[in-house]
Amino acid sequence: MENETVFKFNLTMYVNIGYYRYPAFVVCFLLFAIIVSANLVIILVISRERTLHEPMYVFIAFLSVNSLYGSTGFFPRFLMDLLSDTHLISRPACFTQIYIIYTYAFHEMSILAIMAYDRYVAVCDPLHYHNKMTSRTVCKLAAFAWICPTFSVGLCLYLAIKLPLCGNNIEKIYCANWNIAKLSCVTTVVNNIVGLVVTVTEIILPLIYVLYTYFRIILVCRKSSSTFRSKVFQTCLPHTISFVSYSMSVFCDIFLSRIDVERLSPLCSVIISLEFVMIPPLLNPLVYGLKLPEIRKNIFKMMSTLQPEKKTGNKTSHSAGELHTQLHTDAGSVTTCFVVYTPPSPLAKMS
Repeated sequence: MENETVFKFNLTMYVNIGYYRYPAFVVCFLLFAIIVSANLVIILVISRERTLHEPMYVFIAFLSVNSLYGSTGFFPRFLMDLLSDTHLISRPACFTQIYIIYTYAFHEMSILAIMAYDRYVAVCDPLHYHNKMTSRTVCKLAAFAWICPTFSVGLCLYLAIKLPLCGNNIEKIYCANWNIAKLSCVTTVVNNIVGLVVTVTEIILPLIYVLYTYFRIILVCRKSSSTFRSKVFQTCLPHTISFVSYSMSVFCDIFLSRIDVERLSPLCSVIISLEFVMIPPLLNPLVYGLKLPEIRKNIFKMMSTLQPEKKTGNKTSHSAGELHTQLHTDAGSVTTCFVVYTPPSPLAKMS
């Protein structure tokens, strides 16, 4: 089949679930709404609160931005396919989806790597942390995390677009570069070599670096006090959870791309495909929002400011901590009494 005649690809991994497609659509739409809402909350809290304008929290905001980017590149098309009887996608839409999903994947690993560097400096070289993690350094690391994957994916996509294809069936929920390469009528040696180099530089090397930084952090913690180890554990646990869950998702997706999916059950294949694009965007804001006290405290603070003041008749209930004035009348004289109330610590409320 010539390249010009393959104007649409067929996503063959979708399973016919009959009328269950409607509950599945509702569940997936709610999941998409939760992902968007949770990541927007993290971004708003970090951008509004000046005390969170530090490298660690800026990188967390980058993760949330990337989650929104990847989710909006996958979910709208996926929700349409859930309700459709046919699962055809045009060439431009397919390659656009490949670009968005793959740049999302490589951005995620790059951001996790620079977050590991930030924690490494904070734990292993705390006296020089502010000298090393300057605003200029953060900008350079951010540029590296966003720009390098963009060019890497662009090169792979360019090679895939030029391939003459002898088929249009893609055994996946979404378009993938490797699945399109398998449809090629000619040899894909160049594509395979470039893809291997990109995978090593964008996935394997950052993964090895993250493991190295955690090895060094563990060595430092072994020689430190229990209080210090507790603080390190508190700040590094969310990153560890994100890194482990994302790495497992990536390797499951690579495994699924390299095997014959007909050997697996259809449901298992669909779950493995969805894990890569659903779990990290949902898990990251929940982990960082619930585990890091500063983010959690400011989320509660932002939510409390959004609540309207309650009014009863002509009396307005004032917020705690305000200066209250009571007027007492005694034998025709007016006495003014000032009552100052000091609110409890937010940490005490959460404990």
